[in-house]
Order: sequence, then structure tokens, then C-alpha cells
Amino acid sequence: MQHLTHEDLMAALPHVLAAPKTDAAIETLCFRSDFGQRDFRTSLTLTKEHGIPGERWLKHPWLKLANGEPDPRIQISLLPTRVMDLVWRDRDSVVHPGDPIVADLDMSDDNTPPGTLIRAGTAILRVSDMPNDGCVKWKARYGQAAMDWIADPAMGRLRLRGVLCSIEQDGVVTLTDRLQVLR
Repeated sequence: MQHLTHEDLMAALPHVLAAPKTDAAIETLCFRSDFGQRDFRTSLTLTKEHGIPGERWLKHPWLKLANGEPDPRIQISLLPTRVMDLVWRDRDSVVHPGDPIVADLDMSDDNTPPGTLIRAGTAILRVSDMPNDGCVKWKARYGQAAMDWIADPAMGRLRLRGVLCSIEQDGVVTLTDRLQVLR
């Protein structure tokens, strides 16, 4: 499979940046019980205590508090639909990015700075101060140029890889809901 080039990604940037500022359609809801596991659902339960109950955040967080518990700032990751559609070209043999919520939302620092509240169904999320800057899996799946694009310090405020969030209010999000940035 041919990955996108830096030029391809930069040419698509105006479209990516034109995503809605709020009232964003949800593309996918993904439940990850373990590494490499993807279960696409029509709804997800979100709780402050357990994140997505049964999801791997509680068992295998990549960021922990000093006491060893999972850091709540990384309970939920949101990925912009336009970025996913751009980089995830081979949907038959390359695994879905795995973000629990993929939505057509402008996740730039200007639109959703740390602390911003987002309504997701009946749940409320808070955008974290922890950046979502990708990992080696992003590079392996979508190519070096896609990794460099999201990791480029000059593009950092655009948050092309999306945002990490804590759950502030328990609730349920469904595919028919829309993400609402609360001002």
C-alpha cells in the first residue's frame, strides 16, 4: 500500500481545518477491550471512575498517576474524522486507529483548548492538557509522512491527531449524537 506524501497531506490541510467548530457528527464509536482489539458499537457508556467500562484504559493505561492508577486525562481520545479519512486508506488490511470517538470536529487548540468541555451524548468530556502526539503504531499504519505531519511542532496547535479527554460527567454517547463544544 502506498502511504500519503507530505505534499498530499499539506494539500488536504485546508479541508481538514474546515471541520465544524461544534455540532460535530460522530463517525465511529470504538470499544477496545485489549491491544489490537476493535469492536465498533452504536453506543458507549462513559464513566468518571472506569472510563469506558471494560475498555483497556483501566487495565493498561500508557500514563499513570503517582499512585499507579490510570491518569484520567487520557480516558478518552477523540480523532478528527477528516484526518482519519485522509490517512486510513487501506481499510481492509490496516487496523482502525482505535480512538473511541471519531468525529468531524475542529480539535485545534484555538477551538478546543485544554479545559474545554464537550458534550458527547449525555456525557461531558474535558479536553486534557496532555497532547495526543501519536505513537509508533501511527507511523507503522499510516506512514512516516503521516507521523511527521501530526508531530511537526509548527502544526502542534492544530492537534491533527486529535485530543485526549477526561470524563467529567457520566453518560452514554451514541452514533446519532453530535459532539457539542460547550462555551
